[in-house]
Amino acid sequence: MGHEHRSSFSGKIGFVLAAAGASVGLGNIWRFPYLCAKYGGGMFLLVYILLALTFGYTMIIAETAIGRTTKKSPVGAFRNLGQTNAMRLGGWINAIIPMLIVPYYSVIGGWVCKYLFEYFRSDVNEIADASFFTGFITDGFASEIWFIIFTVMVLAVIFMGVQNGIEKVSKFMMPILVVLAIIICIYSVTRPGALAGVKYMLVPDFKHFSWMTVVSAMGQMFYSLSIAMGILITFGSYVKREVSIENSTKQVEFFDTAIAILASLMIIPAVFAFSNGDPKTLNAGPSLMFITMPQIFASMGFGRVIGILFFALVLFAALTSAIALTESAVSTFADEFKWSRRRGTVIMGVIMIILGSLSSLGNGPLSNVTIFKMQFLDFFDFLTNSVMMPIAAFATCILVVYHMGVEKIEEEVMLDGHPFGRRIIFGFMIRYLCPLFVIIILFSSVASVLGLISF
Repeated sequence: MGHEHRSSFSGKIGFVLAAAGASVGLGNIWRFPYLCAKYGGGMFLLVYILLALTFGYTMIIAETAIGRTTKKSPVGAFRNLGQTNAMRLGGWINAIIPMLIVPYYSVIGGWVCKYLFEYFRSDVNEIADASFFTGFITDGFASEIWFIIFTVMVLAVIFMGVQNGIEKVSKFMMPILVVLAIIICIYSVTRPGALAGVKYMLVPDFKHFSWMTVVSAMGQMFYSLSIAMGILITFGSYVKREVSIENSTKQVEFFDTAIAILASLMIIPAVFAFSNGDPKTLNAGPSLMFITMPQIFASMGFGRVIGILFFALVLFAALTSAIALTESAVSTFADEFKWSRRRGTVIMGVIMIILGSLSSLGNGPLSNVTIFKMQFLDFFDFLTNSVMMPIAAFATCILVVYHMGVEKIEEEVMLDGHPFGRRIIFGFMIRYLCPLFVIIILFSSVASVLGLISF
């Protein structure tokens, strides 16, 4: 695949929706509301927005510009600009992250498919029973089948390519996603007792502030904005010269934060109304989405309709992110090993099935096998999100500051007279604050898993 034959997005809206689709995923829908509730509601939201506008913005600009300058996926980009073995390794870490995330992500995508299917045919009270979820995920065969269904959907889109696949699907799914989120939000906020949840979520209360608010908001922001996953470098390499990187970044940032807030408005007030204002019922991850939410739907009028809408929304969000992760991997194969899109997609499919099956069977047949007391799914999540992503982001900062030069990024962003309004913030962040933040995240999360510190 030569330089000149590289596929590209047809224009700005294609890139913005694909990048927003990449960043709007399960992270916004099940991690954000939970962390927001756990670490102080409005206070968490405020810290998150400040971080997204400084740290998040800086990393998105850097990665997109690296991609567009080199027209390569992460490995090639780091090799061209870095020219040392350490930088090469940085490129490979960026490239391997999506290959490890997408298999376990697809397992959860399979759970979402299963629930959407069940809302069409089963009784809402049956689905809401906690034993329904446990029964399903511990049944190796069922969770494997649904995981494979989701995987096939993702691979089909990748197979179709950048403009025919990724861009078309994003343009179709993202607007529907927003509409669904708004409908469910309005419904949730108008339940009796829900306004206490809205107030908790939107009004910052300083007594809820702690150091952990900052660390968790930072970790969430990585996940949420798809930083350090090789995705933005890959998508950046498909962006045409006439598209303004700064304006696109602002839109991705806005879109992503808006969806996270919408998701929180869908979930937190509904949980408050359902539990008579007890924020402790907001459990982490899977149980929030697959047990608490179905219980809430069962207790409301139109439970089946809202259940269908909710899981359709979550499915779209999960699909667009899984597509971006897989594309990043297939792009690396094409650039590094000169494989065709067909071959890259097939091989990525094999990797997804092998690694994903470990996560899919981890609650059932393989439940005795653990790494650091974690089942496969949790282990892959920890390895990518808490260990590899901070290292990858650190490598990106070093690449920009010491190898490429901050000026080179500024030139790339300002090509053809495009604006770069937060240039001074960008320079300061990428040189000093981003590397520091990233090291703090790495140490906090590893120390907490090894039990050296407890939050």
